[in-house]
Amino acid sequence: MIRNPELRDQPLGVQQKYLVVTCNYEARKLGVQKLMSVKDAKEKCPQLVLVNGEDLTPYREMSYKVTELLGEFCPLVERLGFDENFVDITEIVEKRLNQLQRSGCCRASVSGHVYDSQAVNLHDATHVRLVLGSQIAEEFREAIYERLGLTGCAGVASNKLLAKLVSGTFKPNQQTVLLPESCQDLLRSLDCIQKVPGIGYKTTKRLEALGVRTVCDLQAFPPAALEKELGVSVAQRIQKLSYGEDDSPVAPSGPPQSFSDEDSFKKCSSEAEVKEKIEELLPNLLDRISKDGRQPHTIRLTIRQFSATEKWFNRESRQGPIPPHLVQKFGKESSNIIAPLVDILMKLFRKMIDVDLPFHLTLLNVCFANLKDLPSSKKGSIGFYLKHGSAPSGSGKRLREVGGTSQVDEGCASCIQTCNRTGTTKTRKLSEEKQSNIKEAAGIRDSPFHLSAGGIDQEVFRQLPEDIQREILSEKTEAIPTENVSDSLNVRGTDPSAPEAGTSQAVLGVPVSDKEKLFGPTLEAKTCSGQAGVGFPPDIDTKTFYELPADVQKELLAEWRSREPASQSSVGKPAEKPKASKGRRSAAPRFSPSNSLLRYFKPQ
Repeated sequence: MIRNPELRDQPLGVQQKYLVVTCNYEARKLGVQKLMSVKDAKEKCPQLVLVNGEDLTPYREMSYKVTELLGEFCPLVERLGFDENFVDITEIVEKRLNQLQRSGCCRASVSGHVYDSQAVNLHDATHVRLVLGSQIAEEFREAIYERLGLTGCAGVASNKLLAKLVSGTFKPNQQTVLLPESCQDLLRSLDCIQKVPGIGYKTTKRLEALGVRTVCDLQAFPPAALEKELGVSVAQRIQKLSYGEDDSPVAPSGPPQSFSDEDSFKKCSSEAEVKEKIEELLPNLLDRISKDGRQPHTIRLTIRQFSATEKWFNRESRQGPIPPHLVQKFGKESSNIIAPLVDILMKLFRKMIDVDLPFHLTLLNVCFANLKDLPSSKKGSIGFYLKHGSAPSGSGKRLREVGGTSQVDEGCASCIQTCNRTGTTKTRKLSEEKQSNIKEAAGIRDSPFHLSAGGIDQEVFRQLPEDIQREILSEKTEAIPTENVSDSLNVRGTDPSAPEAGTSQAVLGVPVSDKEKLFGPTLEAKTCSGQAGVGFPPDIDTKTFYELPADVQKELLAEWRSREPASQSSVGKPAEKPKASKGRRSAAPRFSPSNSLLRYFKPQ
């Protein structure tokens, strides 16, 4: 009626297939009811106007607008279907009650109706709070009408169960307050036990088998017998509901937990028909998922077989995981994944139906669940490390080598040489002469990294976390006999000004931070005393290398070691067999190429 205001005062029904799924009050006055067949509805009301309701998109969008609007008043809003919301207004009520008390005013008038026309006692604090709640509910309804053009009803009570039950007392476009004294009158007025929210169809059938058909029957039924039949938790819960007790909180709904769509029909009795109907459901679902921005990891198919006795409740479901290669295509290549999704759904279908035997379906439902956010480009996500981009700016510093001299650039937050994860930037600097001597002795070039465009992205490598850096370093270090390195460089023995044991000093003479205060000694510190130099392949950036975690460093070094001749293990000294050392850790085992980090980088 918002899209066609001229229909507002005419009997109107929403048609899906051969059913009138809902109708306005003008149509109801003339005998039309929900879920009535179109044929019967037209017989009751020949002037009934029917609009196509197959596409639920506009209804869904408006439903979320209502929830969003209510969220502007109060953060505790819980969706219940398309057209209902629970709102916990306790905090708003308390604020207004305090204001009322400070003003010295003791009068408050009810907005809307009071259930059973019970008198309000303004000396009763509970009554006053419910009266204030009625005023807030009226404000909500006015805002929804003014901003969205929708009318609606409201129920005000002390819990979710009672609020829902009382909300439909006066319709349309009205509201009702339920005072505590009228609670039992409201519950006993229900003509069927299934009208109690929280008691479903199957539980109702089991209760009816025990002779329980009304709320009064349930209240009077022996708890022990009920627990024996339904189990302790279910029995206790539904008996509490029969007394109007509901302590469930209003849980903010947040984004939807799943996306589903379904189609109902008189008969579907072949695989070809099932496949066709699934193909019709998927495009709209994929479009909704694309707009949401998350990726589903579970797919579910629900069917309903024809049953003369259980027309609406005879459903069966099967679900399974969505293959990872398809998950990645959601929102990007939606049209390309329809065929493989149909194949998955048909496999689920065959788990429920023996296609070699006759079958009669009246409903198909496809659901995507287990929704997860896309991998972000924030630090800590693998997506961050695989993007080509510059490092984020910050208070840290980045070291670079120019003509064999170490210089420090301001403005890079993530370089291992000068930063740790708490933002401190303490460094230890070596003189140019010391750096030059160490490099000359170790046979290390000033600029060991010269990457081509097809190689490793230095900026990406630089952003890798510290544990990856350490792994790569440790693997390479174990590839070099420590006796040879220490004999060649003898950093501690020849230089009295060298850092004492335990400090963080890079093996290449590059200043590093005191990260070990937070994470333990860095790999550079661990290898300085006995391994003062590492021979890197010419296409590797040491700055990036040192930023990788230890386990990744180990893996990379193991790979490089497997490619090097044994004679290159020593630095500045003829090759010789390493001396055995008691308690020395053996070199880490080589990783298979299929499980190597190197396979994620482009080859030269």
